[in-house]
Amino acid sequence: MSFPSSENISTKGPVKYGELIVLGCGGDKERGRSRFALCRRSKANGVKPSTVHASCTPQAAKAVSNKEQHSISYTLSRAQTVVVEYSHDGGVDMFQVGRSTESPIDFVVTDAPPADGQSAQSTISRFACRVVCQREPPHAARIYAAGFDSSRNIFLGEKAAKWRTADGQMDGLTTNGVLVMNPRHGFGQGSRPGPWREVSVCGNVFTLRETRSSPQRGQMVEPESNELADGSLVDLCGATLLWRTAEGLAHAPTAKHLEALRRELNAGRPQCPVGLNTLAFPSMRRRDVVDERQPWAYLRCGHVHGYHGWGGRRDPEVAAACPERECPMCRTRGPYKPLWLGCEAGFYVDAEPPTHAFAPCGHVCSEKTAAYWGRVPLPHGTHAFHAACPFCVEPLGAGAGCVRLIFQSPLD
Repeated sequence: MSFPSSENISTKGPVKYGELIVLGCGGDKERGRSRFALCRRSKANGVKPSTVHASCTPQAAKAVSNKEQHSISYTLSRAQTVVVEYSHDGGVDMFQVGRSTESPIDFVVTDAPPADGQSAQSTISRFACRVVCQREPPHAARIYAAGFDSSRNIFLGEKAAKWRTADGQMDGLTTNGVLVMNPRHGFGQGSRPGPWREVSVCGNVFTLRETRSSPQRGQMVEPESNELADGSLVDLCGATLLWRTAEGLAHAPTAKHLEALRRELNAGRPQCPVGLNTLAFPSMRRRDVVDERQPWAYLRCGHVHGYHGWGGRRDPEVAAACPERECPMCRTRGPYKPLWLGCEAGFYVDAEPPTHAFAPCGHVCSEKTAAYWGRVPLPHGTHAFHAACPFCVEPLGAGAGCVRLIFQSPLD
């Protein structure tokens, strides 16, 4: 992820609407920054639908060719295109998200590198979606599929799902769709995942299509809106983003709090029950570099150890690749992995101590945070869903998907 400079964002203490955080890339410097703050712009850049033009009219052609005029073109057939002009809306700010690095995109999002290292064609749209925020309180944020390109146009081709609404307007869906999940009971200790929905170009809400690119849209869910709530997930078919409101972030743990929890955990001087050496979670800056004091755990039973090769049969790199081992404390077989503190504070639903680890990746967080993400089915591919660790998006193992860690205190 990279961040082109967002024009019109005031530098004099701007009002912050919220942040978008990419799952699986929290703090990963190799992939670039993974969060984007949406702040009140010095000048509103929002737009709203205005005039609808039938195909082949001079007005329609002018709207599409005018680079100062926002428009959406709906191609119904080779001979028929409907063009909807958009006019300025001074009450809202618009932010665009997508794979393109062109200037209209405020937040550039790319696919996470595949585990096998093989490059694959991205399924994230170049102009994937747009988030529109009210400039005045309560600063409601709404999401719409598709974004305007450098010519300020959105084109929905013949194959895209599209239709005329009851009031004579046009609407449609993008090729792979923009999915949204709003949590129930807020984003906190009592949170529960809600159903996944698809949002249209005009912000209407639908049940999911049979597959991501099916030409047949789902059923419209009229009681629901496209307004994002604290903890809403936005899936772009290749990357999933978490929306945190400014108010939600104000009550969320901070990076400093996570660092304090790490220091407190290390101050307890947990020991390896085999080697009796003191263990310590590495600093946030040294994450992903295994050192000799690194805690390891058997992720089926939760017993925490230091690394041991049992006669030198395996070194840490081999152990990480072939993690099935037998715990010497209880003889349970399962993944044997180094433990890492989950360092993206925005993913936590509470500020409690890190006591649980996701399996099989070994990321550590609070019990309620692990329980919540273990219940969230994240989109995978064109029609599958599975729970995954929010810190690395590795699919969780069968069963609970997380384990309570059992530390051994020092004997002295």
